[in-house]
Amino acid sequence: MKFKLIYEDDYLNEDGCCADLSIALIDGDIICSNCGCILGKNFVEEQKRAYSFEEINERIQNSPRWREFGPRTIISNTNLDSKGQSLEPQGKRLFTRLSKIQNSLISSIERNFWESKPKLNLFASKLNLPEYIRETAWKIYTVVVKKKMTMGRSIEGFLAASTYAAIRIHEFPRLLEDVCDASMNNRRSVIKYLGLLNREILPELSLNYKPITFEQLIFKFGNDLYLSMEIQKKALELLSKVKSNGISYIGKDPKGFAASALYIASKKTSERKSQLEIAKIAKITEVTLRNRIKDIINKL
Repeated sequence: MKFKLIYEDDYLNEDGCCADLSIALIDGDIICSNCGCILGKNFVEEQKRAYSFEEINERIQNSPRWREFGPRTIISNTNLDSKGQSLEPQGKRLFTRLSKIQNSLISSIERNFWESKPKLNLFASKLNLPEYIRETAWKIYTVVVKKKMTMGRSIEGFLAASTYAAIRIHEFPRLLEDVCDASMNNRRSVIKYLGLLNREILPELSLNYKPITFEQLIFKFGNDLYLSMEIQKKALELLSKVKSNGISYIGKDPKGFAASALYIASKKTSERKSQLEIAKIAKITEVTLRNRIKDIINKL
């Protein structure tokens, strides 16, 4: 960032300020500290892009000198020292050699972290996940890497499984299909890695994996379909009544029950939705939706 230089001579003739001018920068404003008169704004200019070799050398001084994993410092391959002076050929060879040695000292775990952390942030951004879910997902994945479970397996698959496990731990309304689409992974592979996490990682971290319930899905699907809260509550009461009548949920996806309850609740209202619309939002087939509707009607 380049800041605008402020000189007292520029404001000596300003009207309304005291004779004894004392410039101060407070919260982006140029203020006279004696009388409190606001003289102007301190604008911050945007960085310019570097196109030539000289501009690159000038801008390289703004590059970060630390990193999140491995050695905290970074030995760059610049031709300038810390004071901005040109290095001699012997000094260039020395720092180039030190940079190569430093990069070779990074372990395989750190290289894995370098590759996986941006991908995890990308998945979370696509799913619009809060920060605490990202932290839980990263905590799970670090244990996976330290146990060397990624050897011979997909890093993206474990990242997707860790993200979905964190979602289920905090009971956040996201579907497995959403995670698969965001990470561009096969649903079957994510389920396989999710099983490994449930057996070996989550018990070690004392984390409880909570399966998604139809109550959470009703409000998620209802909001996606722009249904009123009255219809969502009516669908929830409908499923609660069916559950008390002894309907079987074993081996059946709760998405189908939530979608069918919303369809029945909105059928006789002005907010009625078609089976195709509801099935598309719930990411199930219309056949599954009709089967769950029959199951609910039989138990009413």
